Amino acid sequence: MKHLKDNYNFSVKLRCAVCGYDDCFESNDDKSYIKCTNCGKEYFGGQDELIEFNNELIQESIEQKKEEITSDVHKELNDIIKNAFSGNKYIKIK
Repeated sequence: MKHLKDNYNFSVKLRCAVCGYDDCFESNDDKSYIKCTNCGKEYFGGQDELIEFNNELIQESIEQKKEEITSDVHKELNDIIKNAFSGNKYIKIK
């Protein structure tokens, strides 16, 4: 399977609701409290609150990954069908 990857893992960097930075968070061990070290915004709901704020960004990333997977599967299926019928003079796949 030349078009399909071994995995389609991806990650989304969560952004601060106030300043938009994505690399300046500090949290307690269980991530039930998070603070942006850039602007001082505190997320008392912790990681869940930050994920909820970033829901649109997460959904966009999921849609992009879906498109990539769909495209790869489409290419793979086309190759499988072409190979299955190659050499058959009665069936032509374009």
